[in-house]
Amino acid sequence: MTTSTSFLPASELVSAESAQAVLPRGCTFTESDWRALAPFWYPVAFSHEVGSQPYAATLLDERVVVYRLSDGKLAAARDICQHRGVPLSMGHVEGDEIICKYHGLRYDREGRCTCIPAHPGGAISPRLRLQMFQVQERYGLVWVRLVDNGPLALPEMNEWDDPAYLTVLPNSVPIKAAAGRQIEGFLDVSHFAFIHTESFGEADNTVVPDYPITKTPAGFVADYISTVSNYSHGYKHLNPPDFLWRRRFEVYYPFTAKLTVFFPNDGQLHIMNAASPVSARQTQLFVPICRNFDKDAPLQATLDFNHQVFAEDIAIVERQWPEDLPIDLQEEAHFPADRSSIAYRKGLAALGLGRSYTA
Repeated sequence: MTTSTSFLPASELVSAESAQAVLPRGCTFTESDWRALAPFWYPVAFSHEVGSQPYAATLLDERVVVYRLSDGKLAAARDICQHRGVPLSMGHVEGDEIICKYHGLRYDREGRCTCIPAHPGGAISPRLRLQMFQVQERYGLVWVRLVDNGPLALPEMNEWDDPAYLTVLPNSVPIKAAAGRQIEGFLDVSHFAFIHTESFGEADNTVVPDYPITKTPAGFVADYISTVSNYSHGYKHLNPPDFLWRRRFEVYYPFTAKLTVFFPNDGQLHIMNAASPVSARQTQLFVPICRNFDKDAPLQATLDFNHQVFAEDIAIVERQWPEDLPIDLQEEAHFPADRSSIAYRKGLAALGLGRSYTA
């Protein structure tokens, strides 16, 4: 279980290893932004999607293949055979080796080519070696990082492993928008009364009370308390009189945030918003959810409500302009309710991302 998060200073994130990494072909990020983002962990698949067949994904414009070895552990590599450029995700896995579909070349768990069927027993060029990536499994997701000099731990959602909680894994969602824009929208608390009127927002409850921002080694926490009920409109009658709703946002730079909503009777709902940057303006959103109440209720209602809320957000995020998130605070206007947004943009700038726009 992840119990702590270790992050390197921004000045150390772009290390010699990151500086030497070759950018993906057709990279849509600026070089400096890609090198600042590559050391972090991002989800690329659900654990249940990676079985006997290799799984293809794209992260930061890099083609990645994830596959499961004989001991159940995962391996991740650049999705290309070094012989003739065929995606390894087209092949298959036998034991601890992934096998290219084109000419049958076999690569072991370290990425070394162990066999060329056309020349069994012959010499194998050292160039026939895969570029391997670090990979982890948590919260029902497969996480990959492209450069190994960033944070050691994943964003935290320790409740996922607590038997007192029910866990839910909605389908991932493709978003035609920059990951930074999506995360900032997730953190925004002043749009509830306007964007979420069909789900849980209250059109007559627009005022945003002041809320504190607390820096953490991984990012920051925004602790927001208001009278806006988190019940959907069909269940607003369950809201106790004068109950104050607490929403605690925990941000893990660059593109993950965890929301905890405190319900009546000590109920807690935890939502992890993990925005995986496929490219500069394409995002795959993963949202593990767990709660310690209504554990016997049908899951479909939870899935439907979650889909509705995020669909309402995505309809806005995909239309924002400029498409990339402005890092320079002078590029857009702000008001006090934007406290979390301002902290988020400052944090991305501290990572070394571009001062004007970034994905």
